[in-house]
Amino acid sequence: MKKYFLFIVSSILISGSCVKAQTLAERMAATVMTIWKDSLFTDPAKPAKWTYDQGVILKGIEGLWYQTGDGKYFNYLQKCIDFFVDDKGNIRTYKQSDYNLDNVLCGRILLTLYNVTGKEKYFIAATTLRNQLQSQPRTKEGGFFHKKIYPYQMWLDGLYMAEPFYTEYASAYNETDAFDDIAHQFIWMENHARDKRTGLLYHGWDESREQKWANLITGVSPNFWARAMAWYGMALVDVLENFPENNRYKDSLKSILHRFADAIQKVQDPSTGLWYDIIDKPAEKGNYPEASASSMFVCAIAKSVRLGFLPPSYLSIAKKGFAGIQKTFIETDANGQTNLKGTVSVSGLGGTPYRDGSYAYYMSEKVVVNDPKGVGAFLQAANEMELLPTLGFGKGKTVLLDDYFNSERKKNIIGIEMPYHYKWYEMYNNGFSILGSVFRKHGLQTKTLSEAPDQKNLKEAAIYLIVDADNTADKPNPNYVQEKDAGEIYNWVKAGGVLVILHNDKGNAEFVHFNTLGDKFGIHFNEDSYNKVVGT
Repeated sequence: MKKYFLFIVSSILISGSCVKAQTLAERMAATVMTIWKDSLFTDPAKPAKWTYDQGVILKGIEGLWYQTGDGKYFNYLQKCIDFFVDDKGNIRTYKQSDYNLDNVLCGRILLTLYNVTGKEKYFIAATTLRNQLQSQPRTKEGGFFHKKIYPYQMWLDGLYMAEPFYTEYASAYNETDAFDDIAHQFIWMENHARDKRTGLLYHGWDESREQKWANLITGVSPNFWARAMAWYGMALVDVLENFPENNRYKDSLKSILHRFADAIQKVQDPSTGLWYDIIDKPAEKGNYPEASASSMFVCAIAKSVRLGFLPPSYLSIAKKGFAGIQKTFIETDANGQTNLKGTVSVSGLGGTPYRDGSYAYYMSEKVVVNDPKGVGAFLQAANEMELLPTLGFGKGKTVLLDDYFNSERKKNIIGIEMPYHYKWYEMYNNGFSILGSVFRKHGLQTKTLSEAPDQKNLKEAAIYLIVDADNTADKPNPNYVQEKDAGEIYNWVKAGGVLVILHNDKGNAEFVHFNTLGDKFGIHFNEDSYNKVVGT
């Protein structure tokens, strides 16, 4: 008789058996947590400020938390944000009236902290930033002003500062109308800033043509600044990751991504794999390979390939770039600290003193060691590249999570009813977002099945995961396992599928009908419980 097995996924830590070598991302994170212990602001002469620099760093730290499951990274996220966000959700030093897109980026970390902890203060703070976008000044066409003090200007930087957060918030809180607006920001920016000959994007565009840096005919700034293009590319991939499949503009965004990737490939330095600060003028006097842009390009390309937005052939761009980054920019000092060289501290347009967007201006900005934007970009790139060895294991396979036998629903903080209890998106301590992350780290897709299983809808799945089948306390009219359901699943397993069952105790799960399925495989769940939790 053929044997069938029940698989339970677990993780075992055997202390003392071996010491795992730190990855490059972990070594760089150690630098971050050494030189910026509480926040990015350790100089008492400079007042602390809510800023996008911190958001870039924290996205890198957040990615490392997903990779390792090490709580110290999550604790660092929370500690840094709590430096600014009080118990009522007020953000210290933030002013909505500034209408500065740079101030929106850290909203992504606020959403993570709310999803994990359930603390309302993070949701309130995130909603404050969402409200800024609601009333952000716009061009006549509808593009966001980069800042209130920069009227009628769209900068490539602003797409990264605002759109990934805008997308994540809209996705979490069912703002379906927002996705057209998000897509338009990318489409309008490309329409105005893209150079038809090279495919590269100019740093900024002034609708009014009033700025000295703006071309009187096109409104664009004079040069292609690498980090600005990299901000745009990173934003595009992060938005696509959370963009609805059925939105009419998703294919348009994918097409923009292809054009972007082709353009940066043409200007990748063939000898080092890096990108120069002014991206199309590598031979110009004073120009140099730049660390933050190179890291962002590597991250954007590698992530696009991982998510299927670009074909695997593009991965060579990222691999070559990452090798160049390690060789050129990474150093270990006498104290054993890992540092990142070669990041330009800042580059902008207009303002006081006036930045005219000329080549000479860009070359005048300082290049520094361990700039937070560079370090954060490197962390994000390293996180992506360190996924590569495991991505092939489950390539082409899908894990289906049941949402039929366990179909609990619960209203979220704004009153929308959502799937609840052991779902992929849940980041609180039931572990399912992390379990999903582990599957995806090994190349599998994670999907959800909200219908009764049958041969047609199970066909695409390599693994079918059923957790905590409902009883009447969970749902007034549960979808109990029927003989037909058990038969469909049995035949699917017989054909090679893997069934994973994780069940709860009698007070929190249904047994009589559920055993119809277990019994098919000679597995019967008893209704007794051991080692019950006492109190909380």
